[in-house]
Amino acid sequence: MPASDPTLCRTCRLAPPPFVRAVAFGLYQDRLKAAIHALKYDRLHPAAHKLGKMLATAIAQLAAEAPAEMLVVPVPLHRSKHAERGFNQARALAVYAIRALRSSHPEWRLTLASSTLMRLRATASQAGLTPHQRRSNVRAAFLVSDPTAVTAKHILLIDDIFTTGATARAAARALIRAGAASVFVATLARARLINEFSRVSFFDDSKVSSNDTPDATVQQASIYSSQDQPSF
Repeated sequence: MPASDPTLCRTCRLAPPPFVRAVAFGLYQDRLKAAIHALKYDRLHPAAHKLGKMLATAIAQLAAEAPAEMLVVPVPLHRSKHAERGFNQARALAVYAIRALRSSHPEWRLTLASSTLMRLRATASQAGLTPHQRRSNVRAAFLVSDPTAVTAKHILLIDDIFTTGATARAAARALIRAGAASVFVATLARARLINEFSRVSFFDDSKVSSNDTPDATVQQASIYSSQDQPSF
C-alpha cells in the first residue's frame, strides 16, 4: 500500500508503522471492556479462556496473508508491574488464542515466545495520555533479549488493547531492528476512532516528529476489526 494511499491517515503516511497489519476483535467498550478489566485488574483468570478465543477470531483474519510459521510474542510488562499484577494479560490471551488456532487453523505453526521481548523501563500508564505523550512514553522502551531468536522470523505481536498504536509501534520497531522479517499485530480490543468523520484517522496527527518515523524499509499497516471491517 503506497504512502500516498488516501485510505491512510496523515500520521500513517508521514510515519508508516513498522508492522504489516493490525487486527482486533472489537471495540474497547461495554461487555468487552468489562471482561478485559475483569482479567487485567480483578485477576479473574478464567476470563482469559474465552477472551483468548475471541483473540483467535481476530488473528484468523490474517490467514490469507500471514506466514504459516510465526513466533507469537506478547507485549511484556516491566518486571515491577508484573510483580504487582502477578501475571501478564497479553501472555494469558496468547496462550488460549494459540490453543484455539491449533484447532481452527492447524496449518499454522505458532510458537509462543514470551521471553523474546523485554520492557526496559517501568513506563507510565498510557491511560489518559495524549497520542504524542503515548509515543514518547514507550519510545525505546523495548529490547529483544536474543536477536538471533527473531532474525528472519515472522512475528505475531499480541496485546490486549490497541489505542493509538504507540505501544505496538515501539515493540514492532524493536523486533524489526533486531532482525525480524515482519511483524503482525493482534489485539483483543481497539479504541474508538479519534476522528469519526475520517474512518481511518486512528492517530492524532498534530504532533508527529521525525523521531517517530521508522526505517524506510518497514511496511505500512492495514488495520481492521473483526466486527466492523474496514474500521480504521
